[in-house]
Amino acid sequence: MNTSIALLPAGSVSDEAAKKLFGNEKVTWNHHRLIADVFLSTVNNVSQYSIIPIENTIEGSVSLHMDWLVHEVDLPIQAEWVYPSIQNLIGRRSELTGADGELDLSKIKKVFSHPVAIAQCLQFLRAEMPQAEKETVGSTSEGVRIVRDNPENGWAAIGTATAAANQQLDVLASEITDHNNNFTRFLLVGNEPFTARESATRKTSILITLPDDFPGALHRVLSAFAWRKINLSKIESRPTKRQLGTYYFYIDIDMALDTVLLPSALEEIEALGCQVRILGSYPSFTYEQLS
Repeated sequence: MNTSIALLPAGSVSDEAAKKLFGNEKVTWNHHRLIADVFLSTVNNVSQYSIIPIENTIEGSVSLHMDWLVHEVDLPIQAEWVYPSIQNLIGRRSELTGADGELDLSKIKKVFSHPVAIAQCLQFLRAEMPQAEKETVGSTSEGVRIVRDNPENGWAAIGTATAAANQQLDVLASEITDHNNNFTRFLLVGNEPFTARESATRKTSILITLPDDFPGALHRVLSAFAWRKINLSKIESRPTKRQLGTYYFYIDIDMALDTVLLPSALEEIEALGCQVRILGSYPSFTYEQLS
């Protein structure tokens, strides 16, 4: 039986990254325009898994996606992997050539893309087409589709070379991100363990909410990890959305949940009066492992 995967549209970075993770596995791809629909496809048992871009080298965490993972659904993380976000300027070259036949980016009136992709390319946009209005859409591939469906407007999009080929558009400028080391971290979420690949590296992600009346609680929480020499690869505070000034802490731990030291650390933290929610304990893949 094919594995069913919900993800953002064909030609998006999510689409490319998903195919890299699953390789030659038999997969049914359920593409959605909005990240909410990606999550809900798995919540409603239409798909076995959802693929969620959660963090980027340049922009950091994708807040909307993290909020969905924390506040809107209860889907365990089953795997994580990183994939390079190679963004390109896409449009119709025939619309944007000057009298000398050369490409003239000053003719571009509007650029469409996902807000994270636009943020990754701001230096290029400011230098090469400061006149262009920037409009955000749900995914990079949606921006490319909008350009395809609206010729003769002087519009362009930021997206993948795959999306350009799919929509029969031109890559006007390639690899336009502001930094070469531009990677996106993806999560595979769902209720079934991921078994398509194996990795010796495992991580655990948790949420910790501190008690209201415990000064120094965060210090005590971090100490529970520190004296056991448990490495935290990420700690980020986010609003609980219950009351102004209250936060939970999202923590990535470089250790599997069934390792001897980690359960005792979490027990110590709960004994302080903290709430601990396990988001998942899962294999972690580098891009080199998937190549």
